[in-house]
Amino acid sequence: MSIRSTLLAATVVLASFGAAHAEGLKPIAGQSIRLADISGVAYYTVEPTGYRVVTTLAQGEAGAPIRVVSLLTPGQRVVLSTPTRANVLEISRAGDSLVIRDTNAVAN
Repeated sequence: MSIRSTLLAATVVLASFGAAHAEGLKPIAGQSIRLADISGVAYYTVEPTGYRVVTTLAQGEAGAPIRVVSLLTPGQRVVLSTPTRANVLEISRAGDSLVIRDTNAVAN
Protein backbone atom coordinates (compact mmCIF):
# COMPACT_ATOMS: atom_id res chain seq x y z
CA MET A 1 0.00 0.00 0.00
CA SER A 2 1.42 3.43 -0.91
CA ILE A 3 2.09 6.11 1.68
CA ARG A 4 -0.66 8.30 0.23
CA SER A 5 -3.13 5.41 0.44
CA THR A 6 -2.10 4.72 4.03
CA LEU A 7 -2.58 8.38 5.03
CA LEU A 8 -5.92 8.53 3.20
CA ALA A 9 -7.11 5.36 4.94
CA ALA A 10 -6.00 6.70 8.34
CA THR A 11 -7.78 9.99 7.66
CA VAL A 12 -11.03 8.25 6.68
CA VAL A 13 -10.94 5.94 9.72
CA LEU A 14 -10.15 8.75 12.15
CA ALA A 15 -12.68 11.10 10.57
CA SER A 16 -15.37 8.47 11.07
CA PHE A 17 -14.94 8.89 14.85
CA GLY A 18 -16.02 12.53 14.61
CA ALA A 19 -15.22 15.86 13.02
CA ALA A 20 -13.30 18.85 14.31
CA HIS A 21 -15.51 21.46 15.95
CA ALA A 22 -15.05 25.20 16.23
CA GLU A 23 -14.03 24.90 19.88
CA GLY A 24 -11.33 22.39 18.98
CA LEU A 25 -10.56 18.83 18.03
CA LYS A 26 -12.24 16.06 20.04
CA PRO A 27 -10.34 13.01 21.38
CA ILE A 28 -9.65 10.36 18.72
CA ALA A 29 -11.25 12.56 16.01
CA GLY A 30 -8.65 12.94 13.29
CA GLN A 31 -8.14 16.17 11.39
CA SER A 32 -6.46 16.45 8.02
CA ILE A 33 -3.59 18.91 8.02
CA ARG A 34 -1.39 20.54 5.39
CA LEU A 35 1.97 22.21 5.77
CA ALA A 36 3.13 23.57 2.38
CA ASP A 37 3.33 20.47 0.13
CA ILE A 38 3.32 18.10 3.11
CA SER A 39 0.01 16.60 4.21
CA GLY A 40 -1.15 14.29 6.94
CA VAL A 41 -3.44 13.78 9.87
CA ALA A 42 -3.43 14.69 13.57
CA TYR A 43 -5.39 13.25 16.49
CA TYR A 44 -5.05 13.01 20.25
CA THR A 45 -5.88 10.78 23.18
CA VAL A 46 -6.43 11.77 26.79
CA GLU A 47 -3.77 10.37 29.13
CA PRO A 48 -3.34 10.89 32.90
CA THR A 49 -0.39 13.26 32.33
CA GLY A 50 -1.88 15.26 29.42
CA TYR A 51 -3.12 15.05 25.85
CA ARG A 52 -1.02 12.73 23.67
CA VAL A 53 -1.03 14.40 20.24
CA VAL A 54 0.01 12.25 17.28
CA THR A 55 0.78 14.01 14.00
CA THR A 56 1.72 11.97 10.92
CA LEU A 57 3.01 13.80 7.84
CA ALA A 58 4.36 12.81 4.41
CA GLN A 59 5.39 14.63 1.25
CA GLY A 60 3.56 13.24 -1.77
CA GLU A 61 3.23 9.53 -2.49
CA ALA A 62 6.96 8.79 -2.40
CA GLY A 63 7.85 10.73 0.76
CA ALA A 64 8.67 8.78 3.88
CA PRO A 65 6.05 9.45 6.56
CA ILE A 66 7.16 10.95 9.85
CA ARG A 67 5.30 10.89 13.14
CA VAL A 68 5.56 13.59 15.77
CA VAL A 69 4.20 12.68 19.21
CA SER A 70 3.71 15.43 21.79
CA LEU A 71 2.28 15.41 25.31
CA LEU A 72 0.49 18.70 25.97
CA THR A 73 -0.78 20.05 29.28
CA PRO A 74 -3.07 23.13 29.47
CA GLY A 75 -1.40 26.19 27.94
CA GLN A 76 1.21 24.26 25.97
CA ARG A 77 1.62 24.14 22.21
CA VAL A 78 3.69 22.49 19.53
CA VAL A 79 4.62 24.35 16.34
CA LEU A 80 5.39 22.61 13.05
CA SER A 81 6.88 24.70 10.25
CA THR A 82 8.74 24.52 6.97
CA PRO A 83 12.42 25.59 7.00
CA THR A 84 11.55 28.99 5.56
CA ARG A 85 8.76 29.43 8.14
CA ALA A 86 6.55 30.25 5.16
CA ASN A 87 4.07 27.74 6.52
CA VAL A 88 3.41 27.33 10.24
CA LEU A 89 0.97 24.93 11.88
CA GLU A 90 0.23 25.33 15.60
CA ILE A 91 -1.34 22.67 17.80
CA SER A 92 -2.27 24.10 21.18
CA ARG A 93 -4.13 23.05 24.30
CA ALA A 94 -6.41 25.54 25.99
CA GLY A 95 -7.96 23.93 29.05
CA ASP A 96 -9.83 20.86 27.85
CA SER A 97 -9.71 21.85 24.16
CA LEU A 98 -7.11 21.08 21.52
CA VAL A 99 -6.92 23.51 18.60
CA ILE A 100 -5.08 23.02 15.32
CA ARG A 101 -4.60 26.13 13.24
CA ASP A 102 -2.59 27.42 10.34
CA THR A 103 -1.08 30.61 11.76
CA ASN A 104 -0.42 31.89 8.22
CA ALA A 105 -4.15 31.98 7.58
CA VAL A 106 -4.47 34.32 10.57
CA ALA A 107 -1.55 36.53 9.51
CA ASN A 108 -2.64 36.93 5.88
